Amino acid sequence: MPLLGAIADDFTGATDLATMLVSRGFRTAVVIGTAAPAEPLDELDAVVVALKSRTAPVEEAVRDSLAAVRSLRAAGCERIYLKYCSTFDSTPEGNIGPVVDAVLDELDVPGAVVVPSFPATGRTVHRGHLFVGDQPLAESPMRDHPLTPMRDSNLLRLLSPQTRRPVRLAGHDVVRAGAEAVRASLAEHGDALVVVDAATDEDLAVIAAATADAPVLTGGAGLALGLTGPHPGRARAGSAGPGPAVVLAGSASAATRSQVTHAKTLLPHRKLDLAALRAGIDGGGAPRGALVPAPGGGGPPRAPPG
Repeated sequence: MPLLGAIADDFTGATDLATMLVSRGFRTAVVIGTAAPAEPLDELDAVVVALKSRTAPVEEAVRDSLAAVRSLRAAGCERIYLKYCSTFDSTPEGNIGPVVDAVLDELDVPGAVVVPSFPATGRTVHRGHLFVGDQPLAESPMRDHPLTPMRDSNLLRLLSPQTRRPVRLAGHDVVRAGAEAVRASLAEHGDALVVVDAATDEDLAVIAAATADAPVLTGGAGLALGLTGPHPGRARAGSAGPGPAVVLAGSASAATRSQVTHAKTLLPHRKLDLAALRAGIDGGGAPRGALVPAPGGGGPPRAPPG
């Protein structure tokens, strides 16, 4: 029976989190959307629900997140982990704040930590300011993201317009003092959303220890590195086995664009014509013409059968 239920605001974030959970000893599955899973969950320790809510309208993001919470609770999950991007992708309207508020209200929980840090990927928080590598968030490529341009690096200022709860900070001095100090700080802030500084994996372990009894966690995938699963060293990632594979990249981030550029030097590649793809799906037919050959992209494109 799964004890930890996670809700990710996109599919790649869900797989990131699932990978971290498996590395920490959780037998984990990813479920796409809010429909009841087709497979039994009895042998799992964690379930990650992949939504498409990062840039959805606020009402839709809240609705789908609450549906996921109810499904996870019905499956036996005692703790909920709200996973958002480590670059805190959002706008002044949401969706991070409204989703967190709605889930906390649903579960009658007063407040929660806010921990987007993922040091292994260069995302760290110092005095409430989010850094991407050596750059403040507002000076990183995320500044010009087409959907969620991040023009402020201060998480307290970013989150405050999105939430009905007070937003507070637990700084590095508190984290470095240990889990008891973090726990005392969280208790002092009560009903707040508390941004917690973290620059190393050791900081994440302290935060995880301080929130071991918290019914709701919010953060990036990095926070999972501080958790301890019931099967340390024995949970294993599954594999689809040998055979053809496809890699789909839809992010507009600088990192993804760099990865795509590198992959195109090694692999056959195609560019998806999203308008043709959408027209095929909406029309109920096969999305023929959705695959457009890219220069130097190898053999001919193949549309799905049917």
